[in-house]
Amino acid sequence: MSITSVKSLPILARTVLAFVVFAGSIASAQTTDVPQENFVKAHYTKYEYRIPMRDGKRLFTAVYVPKASAFSADPGPYPFMMDRTPYSVGPYGEDQYQAHLGPSDEFEKGGYIFVYQDVRGRWMSEGEFVEMRPHIDQKKSPQDVDDASDTYDTIEFLLKHVPHNNGKVGIWGISYPGFYTSASMIDSHPALVAASPQAPMTDLFKGDDAYHGGTFMLSANFGFYAFFTPNHNPEAPRTTVGFDFGTPDMYRFYLNAGNIMNLDTQYLKGSNWLFVDQAKHNTYDDYWKTRDLSQHMKNIKCAVLVVGGWYDAEDLSGPYKTFYATSKLNPDTQTTLVEGPWVHGGWARGDGSHLGDVQFNAKTSEYFRANVQFPFFEHYLKGKGAAQPKAVVFETGTNVWRSFESWPPKAATPKTLYFHAGGKLSFDPPSEGSSSDSYVSDPNHPVPFVGYTTDTVPQRYMVDDQRFASYRPDVLVYESDVLTEDVTIAGPISPKLKITSSATDADFDVKLIDVYPENYPNPEEGMGRPNKRILDAPPLQMGGYQQLLRGEPMRAKFRNSWEKPEALTPGKMTEVDFSMPDLFHTFRAGHRIMVQVQSSWFPLTDRNPQTFTDIPTAKPEQFVKATEQVFHQKDAASGVEVLVMPKP
Repeated sequence: MSITSVKSLPILARTVLAFVVFAGSIASAQTTDVPQENFVKAHYTKYEYRIPMRDGKRLFTAVYVPKASAFSADPGPYPFMMDRTPYSVGPYGEDQYQAHLGPSDEFEKGGYIFVYQDVRGRWMSEGEFVEMRPHIDQKKSPQDVDDASDTYDTIEFLLKHVPHNNGKVGIWGISYPGFYTSASMIDSHPALVAASPQAPMTDLFKGDDAYHGGTFMLSANFGFYAFFTPNHNPEAPRTTVGFDFGTPDMYRFYLNAGNIMNLDTQYLKGSNWLFVDQAKHNTYDDYWKTRDLSQHMKNIKCAVLVVGGWYDAEDLSGPYKTFYATSKLNPDTQTTLVEGPWVHGGWARGDGSHLGDVQFNAKTSEYFRANVQFPFFEHYLKGKGAAQPKAVVFETGTNVWRSFESWPPKAATPKTLYFHAGGKLSFDPPSEGSSSDSYVSDPNHPVPFVGYTTDTVPQRYMVDDQRFASYRPDVLVYESDVLTEDVTIAGPISPKLKITSSATDADFDVKLIDVYPENYPNPEEGMGRPNKRILDAPPLQMGGYQQLLRGEPMRAKFRNSWEKPEALTPGKMTEVDFSMPDLFHTFRAGHRIMVQVQSSWFPLTDRNPQTFTDIPTAKPEQFVKATEQVFHQKDAASGVEVLVMPKP
């Protein structure tokens, strides 16, 4: 197999030696006063390769090598830290440097060789791009390639052709790069010793970006594919004009757009097959099954640090599925789950002290970067420190970090929050012989997912105040008495509903909510008593705040099978059971627990026309009103099952 790079290898080797000699005299005179924007240039030399894969395609790779004596405390040799991405590794050109390297400042200043690669078929890399390329378990020829083999071949090249490496590789990535990180772990290269898939896309139909509970994540998906378009590689990123929605009101835009396929024909005009693929595969068919990476997480020899956020609006379920699959299929592999009160990728930026109106009273992101992520890679790539426990998780409500040797914690036991007549919620099952609530769901006037106008899916919606929804007649509200002691839940959340509908299909969106005491203090001190003299933005009133903790939709036609949807029989009672991603939260004494049930959550999810049909192409006349009935009686109890921790 021939070897090619931006420069011929002999010249590169001589260049490395020249930099070592030249940089040594300069680096010794460098001080910590180097401006931050010049730190990378001052301490690293950049090289660009086109690394050949086993099928002959070449992947563009940028490598940043520490200059000699750049890090006097750690003269090397250095391990590799790799990031593979579909979003471009620019800027391109050996004299063009990224502003920052690695997952955080600790790495940039800690002595690592950084590797960034355009994945197959994106930007400057050759080959065909395939959305979440399916993994091939049995590779029969050099033409059988996937992201596991591409990573393997890349590591082989790096070990042989980048001087002064210590023979160890770490890899990390967030979101789509998290998927590529997960893929790299399968049949992992012996030199790959540490991997951190962070918010990894894992199963797009079952809870990650594309579908939740069989509903299409409308606003997020269209917004993403309006800019993530096919490119004709190899090509450098080009300046593009963002999609013009024509309004800052996404509720209005998507309602006026009609069905999902109108977004393609009227707005994208057939320009992005990636969006069409997502929309038209609206059952769990082979398109999705082959892309479920959790089914292939085998022969993983490297240590794994799976990272996610309790409030990740994009890839909430991916970390759990990756963690559970890796742990089950590789019981001897060190695997750790880390979850904090973060949005998508929030642990990599900012201090993580708050989200929206909710305060966490701790700089959770800074803590993770310095005390969890950096020590993990230092341990496995440099032999420093100790391994992490099985789970490192932030308990919201009490706002403390905790560690467990299993997740969910073994001490957590299942209990059900039952619905009762009069909007009551308790751990006691209902005793009524006949009891239910009903509401009329109108897909032409859907329940909004936030109580304000927005032009996107704001990340803060995951903890937003739900009082706006509780006032609507098409939202059922069940609320506990004031808690006399703390209640801590840890693990997945499982709604179990007994329902009837007047229609042949329906959505049931269930939200678990923490209700603050009415006398809960506002964050701004000295605000004084509320009065009519409000001339600016209205003050934030935290008394009675209904903080969303977890919310998920479920499309009733998938109640028995994701592959073969079944119509509802109007008026016939049926069960709609499903599971929401994990949570670790304490409802404090003085708070209340609330559950809301509704049948639309727009435009977070697409509208169910409430007619059993192909929803992406549904006609206007198929969007009909329906009466939804939820039972809470002795022989037909509805509620939400949670795992409750024992009292300390």
